[in-house]
Amino acid sequence: MKIIQVTNIEKFAAKIIPKQPQKNKKIVESIIKKVQKDGDLAVKKYEKKFSGAKLSNLRVSKKEIENAYNKVSKQEINAIKIAKMRLQKTEISIKSNLKNIVINNDGVKISKKFVPLQNIGCYIPGGLAKYPSSVIMSVTPAKVAGVKRIVVVSPPDSNGKINALTVVAADICGADEIYKVGGAQAIAALSFGTKSIKKVEKIVGPGGAFVTAAKSVVSDSTAIDMLAGPTELGVIADDSANPNYIALDLISQAEHSSDTFCYLVTNSEKLAKSVNQSIEGLISKIKRSEFVKKSLKQNGFIAICKNQSDMIKLANELAPEHLQIMTRNSQNLASKITTPGLVLLGNDTPSSASDYILGSNHILPTNGFGKTRGSLSVLDFIKINTQVSATRKSLSKIANYLDVFTKAEGLPNHYEAVRGRIE
Repeated sequence: MKIIQVTNIEKFAAKIIPKQPQKNKKIVESIIKKVQKDGDLAVKKYEKKFSGAKLSNLRVSKKEIENAYNKVSKQEINAIKIAKMRLQKTEISIKSNLKNIVINNDGVKISKKFVPLQNIGCYIPGGLAKYPSSVIMSVTPAKVAGVKRIVVVSPPDSNGKINALTVVAADICGADEIYKVGGAQAIAALSFGTKSIKKVEKIVGPGGAFVTAAKSVVSDSTAIDMLAGPTELGVIADDSANPNYIALDLISQAEHSSDTFCYLVTNSEKLAKSVNQSIEGLISKIKRSEFVKKSLKQNGFIAICKNQSDMIKLANELAPEHLQIMTRNSQNLASKITTPGLVLLGNDTPSSASDYILGSNHILPTNGFGKTRGSLSVLDFIKINTQVSATRKSLSKIANYLDVFTKAEGLPNHYEAVRGRIE
């Protein structure tokens, strides 16, 4: 990894953040239009083109779900159940704090209720890969929220099958429908509906470049959670940190793909060199080394800052998906950093563990969007329902002020609608 002495934080951050390609938009738009027009026929056509699968039915049948259980081990089933249980505990705790409220203000009654969405779609990456953990992270909070219809879509392999672990995880977590479809065509089907797949109100879940582009295109018709890009890991560390731990953590996230964005921010030149040496020593021995090497070489870096204050400032500018803080007084440092999607404290809280089993959610904002939102949670599947009731007496008390506003904005009939009730 390249080691860089950083003096100008803003300039460095603007230059170092990878630029996301926009070349897929036209292709995605044509796929979405075709699915809107031809429905299931178009979906099946694109699945044959992209995955090689010849599909007669898009929905995973009960028999296919039963068969999936026969292909996974008891240990895998137990791992899914434990991960679900730990995340569920977190999400239930969040939901328990959402209390319905009533406000009375001079005779005007306002009630705020937290109500679940009715239909949501969860996109789970697949094809050659398997991501049962992403099923847990998307379906579980929706289930806790009380969503009535939870749809899972995931790309099939060339035989027209979704990975068995993905199917089992979807069943265990409580998905109502599972479909063998991926890519932009899956997002289009969820957004606009087909004969087989009824449309949803919101689409969540990570995906590749085409899925992300498709979510962006349909977002004017269907709500989405976020536009998630390649994995990001930032590590803030001082000379108290174990360089081998840092190297292992950077490698663990860099193995996702060759376009991940993984880096170390430190004020110790000695640590910077030690981490680089640890990576060099490990990289020839690890699996998926081709992804790790390419990612750390192209996008990775070690930034050496003058002091802790600059380390904090740089972390807030970069707003990584995951931020590990491996310093003395890590809690104090964390209180000054607000922009990452997820903050992991101390030497023994690796981001790789949070991806699966710690009880936090691994569907996180990237590309700087951690500045405005956090991880996927029960809050993504709940809306605030507001009800207001007023009386003639309460309207009389505020009529003069309302008259001022309607005159100022040139909307006199707004006031007349009130005046007609109080005179």
